[in-house]
Amino acid sequence: MAGTRVRMTVDHSRAPILEALAEYHRRGRLGFTPPGHKQARGADPAVREVLGDAVFLGDVLASGGLDDRLTRGRVLVRAEELMADAVHAEHTFFTTCGSSLSVKAAMLAVAGPHEKLLVGRDAHKSVAAGLILSGIEPVWVEPRWDPQRHLAHPPSPDDFEAAFEAHPDAKGALVTSPTPYGSCADLQSIAEVCHRRSVPLVVDEAWGAHLPFHPDLPTWAMDAGADICVTSIHKMGSGLEQGSVFHLRGDLVPPELLKMRADLLGSTSPSVLIYAGLDGWRRQMALHGRELMGGALDLAAEVRAAVEEIDGMHVNDREDFCAPGLADDLDPLPVIIDISGLDITGFRAADWLREQRGLDAHLVDHRRIGAQITHGDDRQTTGELLDALKDLARAAPGLGPGPRVDVPSPSELRLTQAMLPRDAFFGPTENVPTEDAAGRVAAEMITPYPPGIPAMLPGERLTEPVLRYLRTGLEAGMYLPDPSDPKLETIRVVAAGAEPKE
Repeated sequence: MAGTRVRMTVDHSRAPILEALAEYHRRGRLGFTPPGHKQARGADPAVREVLGDAVFLGDVLASGGLDDRLTRGRVLVRAEELMADAVHAEHTFFTTCGSSLSVKAAMLAVAGPHEKLLVGRDAHKSVAAGLILSGIEPVWVEPRWDPQRHLAHPPSPDDFEAAFEAHPDAKGALVTSPTPYGSCADLQSIAEVCHRRSVPLVVDEAWGAHLPFHPDLPTWAMDAGADICVTSIHKMGSGLEQGSVFHLRGDLVPPELLKMRADLLGSTSPSVLIYAGLDGWRRQMALHGRELMGGALDLAAEVRAAVEEIDGMHVNDREDFCAPGLADDLDPLPVIIDISGLDITGFRAADWLREQRGLDAHLVDHRRIGAQITHGDDRQTTGELLDALKDLARAAPGLGPGPRVDVPSPSELRLTQAMLPRDAFFGPTENVPTEDAAGRVAAEMITPYPPGIPAMLPGERLTEPVLRYLRTGLEAGMYLPDPSDPKLETIRVVAAGAEPKE
Protein backbone atom coordinates (compact mmCIF):
# COMPACT_ATOMS: atom_id res chain seq x y z
CA MET A 1 0.00 0.00 0.00
CA ALA A 2 1.77 3.13 -1.18
CA GLY A 3 0.67 6.74 -0.97
CA THR A 4 1.80 8.79 -3.91
CA ARG A 5 2.16 12.48 -4.72
CA VAL A 6 0.54 13.21 -8.03
CA ARG A 7 2.73 14.07 -11.03
CA MET A 8 2.28 17.23 -13.08
CA THR A 9 1.14 15.49 -16.29
CA VAL A 10 -1.13 12.45 -16.32
CA ASP A 11 -2.99 10.51 -18.99
CA HIS A 12 -6.37 9.37 -17.71
CA SER A 13 -6.91 7.08 -20.68
CA ARG A 14 -4.36 4.75 -19.08
CA ALA A 15 -5.21 2.13 -16.47
CA PRO A 16 -1.90 0.77 -15.14
CA ILE A 17 -3.31 -2.15 -13.17
CA LEU A 18 -5.63 -3.33 -15.92
CA GLU A 19 -2.83 -2.94 -18.48
CA ALA A 20 -0.38 -4.91 -16.33
CA LEU A 21 -2.96 -7.67 -15.88
CA ALA A 22 -3.49 -7.89 -19.64
CA GLU A 23 0.29 -8.02 -20.13
CA TYR A 24 0.56 -10.79 -17.52
CA HIS A 25 -1.80 -12.92 -19.57
CA ARG A 26 -0.26 -11.94 -22.92
CA ARG A 27 3.12 -13.17 -21.76
CA GLY A 28 1.62 -16.41 -20.47
CA ARG A 29 3.39 -16.16 -17.13
CA LEU A 30 3.51 -19.34 -15.05
CA GLY A 31 3.49 -18.73 -11.32
CA PHE A 32 4.74 -21.10 -8.65
CA THR A 33 3.35 -18.69 -6.09
CA PRO A 34 -0.01 -18.03 -4.49
CA PRO A 35 -2.90 -18.03 -5.29
CA GLY A 36 -3.08 -21.78 -5.11
CA HIS A 37 -5.87 -22.11 -7.68
CA LYS A 38 -3.18 -21.41 -10.37
CA GLN A 39 -5.29 -19.31 -12.74
CA ALA A 40 -8.46 -21.36 -12.20
CA ARG A 41 -6.86 -24.73 -13.00
CA GLY A 42 -7.14 -25.93 -9.41
CA ALA A 43 -10.45 -24.32 -8.57
CA ASP A 44 -13.45 -26.49 -7.83
CA PRO A 45 -15.44 -27.03 -11.06
CA ALA A 46 -18.71 -26.01 -9.44
CA VAL A 47 -17.12 -22.77 -8.25
CA ARG A 48 -15.74 -22.11 -11.73
CA GLU A 49 -19.19 -22.66 -13.19
CA VAL A 50 -20.79 -20.09 -10.89
CA LEU A 51 -18.02 -17.47 -10.82
CA GLY A 52 -16.53 -17.97 -14.24
CA ASP A 53 -12.83 -18.28 -14.95
CA ALA A 54 -12.39 -14.52 -15.41
CA VAL A 55 -12.46 -14.08 -11.65
CA PHE A 56 -9.58 -16.50 -11.17
CA LEU A 57 -7.63 -15.15 -14.15
CA GLY A 58 -7.69 -11.72 -12.56
CA ASP A 59 -6.58 -13.05 -9.20
CA VAL A 60 -2.79 -12.83 -9.33
CA LEU A 61 -0.10 -11.96 -6.83
CA ALA A 62 0.40 -8.19 -6.61
CA SER A 63 4.20 -8.31 -6.34
CA GLY A 64 5.96 -11.18 -8.00
CA GLY A 65 3.00 -11.49 -10.36
CA LEU A 66 1.25 -8.35 -11.54
CA ASP A 67 4.51 -6.46 -10.90
CA ASP A 68 7.97 -7.94 -10.31
CA ARG A 69 9.14 -8.88 -6.84
CA LEU A 70 10.62 -5.39 -6.21
CA THR A 71 7.62 -3.62 -7.79
CA ARG A 72 9.93 -1.89 -10.24
CA GLY A 73 7.08 -1.45 -12.70
CA ARG A 74 5.40 0.94 -10.20
CA VAL A 75 2.04 -0.43 -11.28
CA LEU A 76 0.17 0.38 -8.09
CA VAL A 77 2.00 3.68 -7.61
CA ARG A 78 1.06 4.87 -11.09
CA ALA A 79 -2.58 3.91 -10.56
CA GLU A 80 -2.65 5.83 -7.27
CA GLU A 81 -1.11 8.87 -8.94
CA LEU A 82 -3.88 8.90 -11.52
CA MET A 83 -6.54 8.55 -8.84
CA ALA A 84 -5.05 11.43 -6.84
CA ASP A 85 -5.12 13.67 -9.87
CA ALA A 86 -8.71 12.74 -10.71
CA VAL A 87 -10.01 13.84 -7.30
CA HIS A 88 -7.67 16.78 -6.59
CA ALA A 89 -5.67 15.07 -3.86
CA GLU A 90 -1.92 15.19 -3.25
CA HIS A 91 -1.58 11.57 -2.15
CA THR A 92 -3.81 8.57 -2.64
CA PHE A 93 -3.75 5.14 -1.02
CA PHE A 94 -5.57 2.07 -2.35
CA THR A 95 -6.83 -0.59 0.02
CA THR A 96 -8.64 -3.87 -0.55
CA CYS A 97 -9.98 -3.97 3.02
CA GLY A 98 -12.83 -1.50 2.62
CA SER A 99 -13.27 1.91 4.17
CA SER A 100 -13.50 0.19 7.54
CA LEU A 101 -9.71 -0.09 7.30
CA SER A 102 -9.24 3.30 5.67
CA VAL A 103 -11.00 5.24 8.40
CA LYS A 104 -9.06 3.42 11.13
CA ALA A 105 -5.77 4.26 9.39
CA ALA A 106 -6.84 7.90 9.17
CA MET A 107 -7.72 8.01 12.87
CA LEU A 108 -4.43 6.40 13.89
CA ALA A 109 -2.51 8.96 11.82
CA VAL A 110 -4.16 11.82 13.72
CA ALA A 111 -4.35 10.65 17.34
CA GLY A 112 -2.89 7.94 19.57
CA PRO A 113 -3.77 6.16 22.81
CA HIS A 114 -5.40 8.45 25.38
CA GLU A 115 -5.27 11.41 22.99
CA LYS A 116 -8.51 13.17 22.14
CA LEU A 117 -10.26 13.20 18.78
CA LEU A 118 -13.50 15.05 18.09
CA VAL A 119 -15.93 12.61 16.47
CA GLY A 120 -19.49 13.13 15.27
CA ARG A 121 -21.64 10.68 17.24
CA ASP A 122 -23.32 9.61 14.02
CA ALA A 123 -20.06 7.88 13.03
CA HIS A 124 -20.04 4.43 11.47
CA LYS A 125 -19.32 1.24 13.39
CA SER A 126 -15.82 1.14 11.87
CA VAL A 127 -14.95 4.40 13.65
CA ALA A 128 -16.06 2.91 16.95
CA ALA A 129 -13.90 -0.13 16.23
CA GLY A 130 -10.99 2.22 15.59
CA LEU A 131 -11.50 3.82 18.99
CA ILE A 132 -11.51 0.41 20.66
CA LEU A 133 -8.33 -0.73 18.91
CA SER A 134 -6.41 2.52 19.33
CA GLY A 135 -7.34 3.69 22.81
CA ILE A 136 -8.16 7.15 21.41
CA GLU A 137 -10.43 9.15 23.70
CA PRO A 138 -13.50 10.27 21.75
CA VAL A 139 -14.96 13.68 22.32
CA TRP A 140 -18.43 13.17 20.91
CA VAL A 141 -19.92 15.97 18.86
CA GLU A 142 -23.68 15.75 18.72
CA PRO A 143 -25.37 15.36 15.35
CA ARG A 144 -28.15 17.74 14.42
CA TRP A 145 -31.22 15.72 15.30
CA ASP A 146 -34.52 15.94 13.49
CA PRO A 147 -36.96 14.94 16.24
CA GLN A 148 -39.89 14.89 13.83
CA ARG A 149 -38.33 12.35 11.48
CA HIS A 150 -36.11 10.64 14.09
CA LEU A 151 -33.03 11.22 11.98
CA ALA A 152 -29.49 12.47 12.59
CA HIS A 153 -27.63 14.90 10.31
CA PRO A 154 -23.92 15.78 10.52
CA PRO A 155 -22.81 18.20 13.25
CA SER A 156 -22.44 21.88 12.36
CA PRO A 157 -19.21 23.93 12.29
CA ASP A 158 -20.41 25.67 15.47
CA ASP A 159 -20.73 22.29 17.16
CA PHE A 160 -17.10 21.51 16.35
CA GLU A 161 -16.02 25.01 17.41
CA ALA A 162 -17.65 24.52 20.81
CA ALA A 163 -16.10 21.08 21.21
CA PHE A 164 -12.61 22.43 20.47
CA GLU A 165 -13.12 25.26 22.96
CA ALA A 166 -14.03 22.70 25.62
CA HIS A 167 -11.19 20.35 24.58
CA PRO A 168 -8.35 22.47 23.18
CA ASP A 169 -5.97 19.49 23.43
CA ALA A 170 -7.93 17.50 20.81
CA LYS A 171 -5.68 16.32 18.00
CA GLY A 172 -8.22 16.73 15.22
CA ALA A 173 -11.78 16.04 14.13
CA LEU A 174 -13.70 13.39 12.21
CA VAL A 175 -17.03 13.98 10.51
CA THR A 176 -19.23 11.71 8.38
CA SER A 177 -20.51 13.34 5.18
CA PRO A 178 -22.58 12.38 3.27
CA THR A 179 -24.54 10.22 5.66
CA PRO A 180 -26.19 7.08 4.25
CA TYR A 181 -29.33 9.22 4.01
CA GLY A 182 -27.51 11.68 1.72
CA SER A 183 -27.32 14.62 4.12
CA CYS A 184 -24.06 16.57 4.08
CA ALA A 185 -22.01 18.78 6.37
CA ASP A 186 -20.52 22.21 5.71
CA LEU A 187 -17.07 20.69 5.25
CA GLN A 188 -15.33 23.89 4.25
CA SER A 189 -16.34 25.65 7.46
CA ILE A 190 -15.50 22.62 9.63
CA ALA A 191 -12.07 22.45 7.95
CA GLU A 192 -11.54 26.13 8.77
CA VAL A 193 -12.43 25.44 12.42
CA CYS A 194 -9.76 22.73 12.49
CA HIS A 195 -7.11 24.63 10.58
CA ARG A 196 -7.33 27.69 12.83
CA ARG A 197 -5.95 25.31 15.44
CA SER A 198 -3.50 23.62 13.05
CA VAL A 199 -5.14 20.23 13.46
CA PRO A 200 -6.46 18.00 10.67
CA LEU A 201 -9.97 17.20 9.56
CA VAL A 202 -10.77 13.61 8.59
CA VAL A 203 -13.91 13.11 6.50
CA ASP A 204 -15.55 9.71 6.35
CA GLU A 205 -16.94 10.21 2.86
CA ALA A 206 -17.54 6.52 2.23
CA TRP A 207 -20.81 7.40 0.48
CA GLY A 208 -19.28 10.15 -1.65
CA ALA A 209 -17.08 8.49 -4.30
CA HIS A 210 -19.11 10.15 -7.06
CA LEU A 211 -19.02 13.69 -5.68
CA PRO A 212 -15.91 14.99 -7.54
CA PHE A 213 -17.38 14.28 -10.93
CA HIS A 214 -20.36 16.62 -11.32
CA PRO A 215 -20.82 20.26 -10.26
CA ASP A 216 -24.43 19.71 -9.15
CA LEU A 217 -23.36 17.26 -6.45
CA PRO A 218 -22.30 18.36 -2.95
CA THR A 219 -18.77 19.62 -2.43
CA TRP A 220 -16.07 16.94 -2.42
CA ALA A 221 -13.99 16.78 0.80
CA MET A 222 -10.66 17.42 -0.93
CA ASP A 223 -12.06 20.54 -2.59
CA ALA A 224 -13.52 21.68 0.74
CA GLY A 225 -10.10 21.64 2.45
CA ALA A 226 -10.24 18.34 4.34
CA ASP A 227 -6.88 16.80 5.18
CA ILE A 228 -7.84 13.11 4.85
CA CYS A 229 -10.83 11.77 3.00
CA VAL A 230 -11.97 8.13 3.07
CA THR A 231 -14.07 6.84 0.17
CA SER A 232 -15.73 3.51 -0.62
CA ILE A 233 -15.54 3.03 -4.36
CA HIS A 234 -17.89 0.06 -4.14
CA LYS A 235 -20.77 2.09 -2.67
CA MET A 236 -21.55 4.81 -5.20
CA GLY A 237 -18.82 3.96 -7.71
CA SER A 238 -18.11 1.01 -9.98
CA GLY A 239 -15.52 -0.78 -7.83
CA LEU A 240 -15.83 -4.23 -6.32
CA GLU A 241 -16.89 -4.76 -2.72
CA GLN A 242 -14.07 -3.83 -0.29
CA GLY A 243 -12.52 -1.41 -2.80
CA SER A 244 -11.62 1.75 -0.89
CA VAL A 245 -9.26 4.69 -1.23
CA PHE A 246 -8.12 7.36 1.14
CA HIS A 247 -6.74 10.69 0.02
CA LEU A 248 -4.45 13.21 1.67
CA ARG A 249 -3.84 16.92 1.19
CA GLY A 250 -1.86 19.53 3.09
CA ASP A 251 0.98 19.33 5.59
CA LEU A 252 -0.81 18.44 8.81
CA VAL A 253 -0.52 14.67 8.32
CA PRO A 254 2.76 13.36 6.84
CA PRO A 255 2.06 10.85 4.06
CA GLU A 256 4.70 8.46 5.35
CA LEU A 257 2.95 8.44 8.75
CA LEU A 258 -0.41 7.68 7.18
CA LYS A 259 1.16 4.86 5.17
CA MET A 260 2.80 3.44 8.30
CA ARG A 261 -0.51 3.42 10.18
CA ALA A 262 -2.30 1.82 7.23
CA ASP A 263 0.35 -0.89 7.02
CA LEU A 264 -0.52 -1.91 10.58
CA LEU A 265 -4.01 -2.84 9.47
CA GLY A 266 -3.86 -3.75 5.82
CA SER A 267 -3.54 -7.14 4.17
CA THR A 268 -0.15 -8.30 2.90
CA SER A 269 -2.07 -10.23 0.24
CA PRO A 270 -4.12 -7.51 -1.50
CA SER A 271 -6.60 -8.50 -4.17
CA VAL A 272 -5.53 -7.45 -7.65
CA LEU A 273 -9.16 -7.90 -8.69
CA ILE A 274 -10.16 -5.13 -6.29
CA TYR A 275 -7.20 -2.97 -7.34
CA ALA A 276 -8.28 -3.38 -10.96
CA GLY A 277 -11.81 -2.29 -10.09
CA LEU A 278 -10.46 0.89 -8.45
CA ASP A 279 -8.21 1.64 -11.40
CA GLY A 280 -10.91 1.08 -14.00
CA TRP A 281 -13.46 3.17 -12.11
CA ARG A 282 -11.05 6.10 -11.93
CA ARG A 283 -10.52 5.95 -15.69
CA GLN A 284 -14.26 5.70 -16.29
CA MET A 285 -14.98 8.75 -14.14
CA ALA A 286 -12.04 10.84 -15.33
CA LEU A 287 -13.09 10.36 -18.95
CA HIS A 288 -16.89 10.17 -18.68
CA GLY A 289 -17.82 11.07 -15.10
CA ARG A 290 -19.70 14.29 -15.77
CA GLU A 291 -21.87 12.64 -18.41
CA LEU A 292 -22.53 9.54 -16.31
CA MET A 293 -23.26 11.46 -13.13
CA GLY A 294 -25.47 13.90 -15.00
CA GLY A 295 -27.51 10.97 -16.29
CA ALA A 296 -27.80 9.52 -12.79
CA LEU A 297 -28.96 12.88 -11.42
CA ASP A 298 -31.63 13.18 -14.10
CA LEU A 299 -32.79 9.64 -13.42
CA ALA A 300 -32.92 10.20 -9.66
CA ALA A 301 -35.01 13.34 -10.19
CA GLU A 302 -37.50 11.34 -12.27
CA VAL A 303 -37.68 8.62 -9.62
CA ARG A 304 -38.18 11.14 -6.84
CA ALA A 305 -41.03 12.83 -8.67
CA ALA A 306 -42.69 9.51 -9.53
CA VAL A 307 -42.48 8.11 -5.99
CA GLU A 308 -44.00 11.31 -4.64
CA GLU A 309 -47.11 10.50 -6.67
CA ILE A 310 -47.60 7.14 -4.91
CA ASP A 311 -50.16 7.35 -2.11
CA GLY A 312 -48.62 6.80 1.31
CA MET A 313 -45.04 7.55 0.21
CA HIS A 314 -42.96 10.69 0.54
CA VAL A 315 -39.44 11.21 -0.75
CA ASN A 316 -37.28 13.12 1.70
CA ASP A 317 -35.86 16.09 -0.15
CA ARG A 318 -33.86 19.23 0.45
CA GLU A 319 -36.82 20.91 2.11
CA ASP A 320 -36.97 18.07 4.65
CA PHE A 321 -33.27 17.54 5.33
CA CYS A 322 -31.78 21.02 4.83
CA ALA A 323 -34.20 23.05 6.91
CA PRO A 324 -32.65 25.47 9.45
CA GLY A 325 -30.70 23.57 12.10
CA LEU A 326 -30.42 20.41 10.01
CA ALA A 327 -28.11 19.37 7.13
CA ASP A 328 -26.14 21.84 5.01
CA ASP A 329 -26.53 20.04 1.68
CA LEU A 330 -28.12 16.97 0.12
CA ASP A 331 -26.95 14.29 -2.28
CA PRO A 332 -30.09 13.43 -4.28
CA LEU A 333 -28.92 10.01 -5.50
CA PRO A 334 -29.92 8.12 -2.31
CA VAL A 335 -33.72 8.22 -2.72
CA ILE A 336 -35.00 8.02 0.86
CA ILE A 337 -38.69 7.11 0.92
CA ASP A 338 -40.78 7.73 4.04
CA ILE A 339 -43.51 5.08 4.05
CA SER A 340 -45.10 5.93 7.38
CA GLY A 341 -48.21 6.89 5.39
CA LEU A 342 -48.65 3.21 4.53
CA ASP A 343 -48.81 2.32 8.23
CA ILE A 344 -46.09 -0.31 7.89
CA THR A 345 -42.46 -0.30 9.00
CA GLY A 346 -39.53 -0.02 6.63
CA PHE A 347 -38.48 -3.49 7.77
CA ARG A 348 -41.79 -5.03 6.69
CA ALA A 349 -41.72 -3.11 3.41
CA ALA A 350 -38.18 -4.23 2.59
CA ASP A 351 -39.03 -7.86 3.33
CA TRP A 352 -42.11 -7.69 1.10
CA LEU A 353 -40.16 -6.12 -1.79
CA ARG A 354 -37.51 -8.84 -1.62
CA GLU A 355 -39.89 -11.77 -1.22
CA GLN A 356 -42.62 -10.65 -3.62
CA ARG A 357 -40.79 -8.57 -6.21
CA GLY A 358 -37.16 -9.75 -6.00
CA LEU A 359 -36.05 -6.20 -5.24
CA ASP A 360 -33.56 -5.31 -2.52
CA ALA A 361 -33.84 -1.95 -0.80
CA HIS A 362 -30.67 -0.61 0.75
CA LEU A 363 -31.24 1.56 3.77
CA VAL A 364 -34.08 0.35 5.96
CA ASP A 365 -35.31 1.74 9.26
CA HIS A 366 -38.49 1.94 11.29
CA ARG A 367 -40.26 4.26 8.81
CA ARG A 368 -38.13 4.49 5.65
CA ILE A 369 -36.64 2.50 2.83
CA GLY A 370 -33.81 3.70 0.61
CA ALA A 371 -33.33 3.19 -3.12
CA GLN A 372 -29.79 4.03 -4.16
CA ILE A 373 -29.57 5.37 -7.73
CA THR A 374 -26.18 5.29 -9.46
CA HIS A 375 -24.79 5.66 -12.96
CA GLY A 376 -25.38 1.91 -13.27
CA ASP A 377 -29.15 2.40 -13.33
CA ASP A 378 -31.36 3.15 -16.31
CA ARG A 379 -35.06 3.57 -17.00
CA GLN A 380 -35.54 -0.18 -17.07
CA THR A 381 -34.20 -0.68 -13.54
CA THR A 382 -35.96 2.40 -12.16
CA GLY A 383 -39.14 1.34 -13.93
CA GLU A 384 -39.03 -1.97 -12.10
CA LEU A 385 -38.44 -0.09 -8.86
CA LEU A 386 -41.45 2.17 -9.40
CA ASP A 387 -43.71 -0.74 -10.37
CA ALA A 388 -42.67 -2.59 -7.21
CA LEU A 389 -43.29 0.45 -5.01
CA LYS A 390 -46.77 0.90 -6.50
CA ASP A 391 -47.49 -2.76 -5.80
CA LEU A 392 -46.22 -2.30 -2.24
CA ALA A 393 -48.61 0.61 -1.71
CA ARG A 394 -51.51 -1.53 -2.92
CA ALA A 395 -50.46 -4.49 -0.75
CA ALA A 396 -49.75 -2.49 2.42
CA PRO A 397 -53.28 -2.57 3.92
CA GLY A 398 -53.13 -6.36 3.95
CA LEU A 399 -49.68 -6.56 5.52
CA GLY A 400 -50.61 -5.07 8.85
CA PRO A 401 -48.45 -2.57 10.69
CA GLY A 402 -46.30 -5.18 12.42
CA PRO A 403 -44.37 -4.62 15.64
CA ARG A 404 -43.55 -0.98 16.27
CA VAL A 405 -40.15 0.39 17.22
CA ASP A 406 -40.02 2.54 20.34
CA VAL A 407 -37.71 5.28 19.04
CA PRO A 408 -36.38 7.52 21.83
CA SER A 409 -36.25 11.28 21.64
CA PRO A 410 -32.87 12.75 20.68
CA SER A 411 -32.05 13.55 24.29
CA GLU A 412 -32.83 9.96 25.31
CA LEU A 413 -30.69 8.47 22.55
CA ARG A 414 -27.53 10.11 23.86
CA LEU A 415 -25.58 8.00 26.36
CA THR A 416 -22.90 9.23 28.74
CA GLN A 417 -19.34 8.10 28.02
CA ALA A 418 -18.18 6.69 31.35
CA MET A 419 -14.99 4.88 30.22
CA LEU A 420 -12.69 4.76 27.24
CA PRO A 421 -14.15 2.38 24.63
CA ARG A 422 -10.97 0.28 24.68
CA ASP A 423 -10.93 -0.05 28.48
CA ALA A 424 -14.57 -1.13 28.58
CA PHE A 425 -14.22 -3.59 25.71
CA PHE A 426 -11.05 -5.33 26.90
CA GLY A 427 -11.56 -5.05 30.66
CA PRO A 428 -13.41 -7.42 33.01
CA THR A 429 -16.97 -8.02 31.79
CA GLU A 430 -20.10 -9.92 32.63
CA ASN A 431 -23.43 -10.65 30.96
CA VAL A 432 -26.55 -9.35 32.65
CA PRO A 433 -30.23 -9.71 31.75
CA THR A 434 -31.24 -6.88 29.44
CA GLU A 435 -33.94 -5.76 31.85
CA ASP A 436 -31.21 -5.20 34.47
CA ALA A 437 -28.71 -3.46 32.17
CA ALA A 438 -29.89 0.15 32.60
CA GLY A 439 -27.29 2.07 34.57
CA ARG A 440 -24.50 -0.35 33.72
CA VAL A 441 -21.56 0.47 31.44
CA ALA A 442 -21.66 -1.29 28.07
CA ALA A 443 -18.75 -3.53 27.10
CA GLU A 444 -19.96 -4.18 23.53
CA MET A 445 -21.39 -2.19 20.68
CA ILE A 446 -24.83 -2.80 19.24
CA THR A 447 -25.46 -1.40 15.80
CA PRO A 448 -28.69 -1.21 13.81
CA TYR A 449 -27.62 -2.02 10.26
CA PRO A 450 -27.83 -0.38 7.81
CA PRO A 451 -26.81 2.37 8.24
CA GLY A 452 -24.32 0.97 10.75
CA ILE A 453 -24.32 3.72 13.38
CA PRO A 454 -23.97 2.17 16.85
CA ALA A 455 -26.83 2.81 19.22
CA MET A 456 -24.56 1.89 22.13
CA LEU A 457 -20.79 1.73 22.43
CA PRO A 458 -18.35 0.21 24.90
CA GLY A 459 -17.86 2.63 27.75
CA GLU A 460 -21.29 4.24 27.50
CA ARG A 461 -23.70 4.05 30.42
CA LEU A 462 -26.88 2.32 29.33
CA THR A 463 -30.38 3.73 29.74
CA GLU A 464 -33.78 2.11 29.55
CA PRO A 465 -34.94 4.13 26.48
CA VAL A 466 -32.00 2.91 24.38
CA LEU A 467 -32.38 -0.67 25.57
CA ARG A 468 -36.11 -0.53 24.82
CA TYR A 469 -35.35 0.87 21.34
CA LEU A 470 -33.04 -2.04 20.58
CA ARG A 471 -35.42 -4.68 21.97
CA THR A 472 -38.42 -3.34 20.07
CA GLY A 473 -36.30 -2.83 16.97
CA LEU A 474 -35.14 -6.45 17.03
CA GLU A 475 -38.75 -7.64 17.39
CA ALA A 476 -39.77 -5.42 14.44
CA GLY A 477 -37.09 -6.79 12.12
CA MET A 478 -34.11 -4.52 12.77
CA TYR A 479 -30.80 -6.18 11.83
CA LEU A 480 -28.31 -6.19 14.71
CA PRO A 481 -25.16 -8.01 13.55
CA ASP A 482 -22.91 -7.49 16.53
CA PRO A 483 -24.43 -8.20 20.00
CA SER A 484 -22.87 -11.08 21.90
CA ASP A 485 -26.40 -12.38 22.49
CA PRO A 486 -28.26 -12.19 19.17
CA LYS A 487 -31.60 -12.50 20.99
CA LEU A 488 -30.75 -9.51 23.26
CA GLU A 489 -31.80 -11.43 26.32
CA THR A 490 -28.50 -10.40 27.91
CA ILE A 491 -26.09 -7.49 27.44
CA ARG A 492 -22.31 -7.59 27.89
CA VAL A 493 -21.35 -4.94 30.45
CA VAL A 494 -18.31 -3.94 32.47
CA ALA A 495 -17.99 -6.15 35.53
CA ALA A 496 -19.44 -4.62 38.66
CA GLY A 497 -16.08 -4.30 40.40
CA ALA A 498 -14.48 -2.55 37.41
CA GLU A 499 -17.18 0.06 36.77
CA PRO A 500 -16.34 3.71 37.39
CA LYS A 501 -18.44 5.48 39.96
CA GLU A 502 -21.18 7.74 38.60
